[in-house]
Amino acid sequence: MTATIAIRTGTGRPLRPSAVARRRKSRRRAGRVRRLARLRGRSDAGMTTAEYAVGTLGACALAATLYKVVTSEAITGALTDMLVRALHAT
Repeated sequence: MTATIAIRTGTGRPLRPSAVARRRKSRRRAGRVRRLARLRGRSDAGMTTAEYAVGTLGACALAATLYKVVTSEAITGALTDMLVRALHAT
């Protein structure tokens, strides 16, 4: 049996046995989490659907706002005047 001494990074002093045990336990836990995620498939598979829904809702809100602005009397009048001037310029 070989004894392993873990050295604290940057200090050159050995880690306390409890710190080594905590690190080992943490690594085991992280491995279990990764294994479960791999077995279940992608854990964030539903996120893309939610992102598309939010993006579509934002696009619809922007389209509605632009429609209201473009169909207002001031903008319609300005566009009509510009078009008439462009057609009579020749």
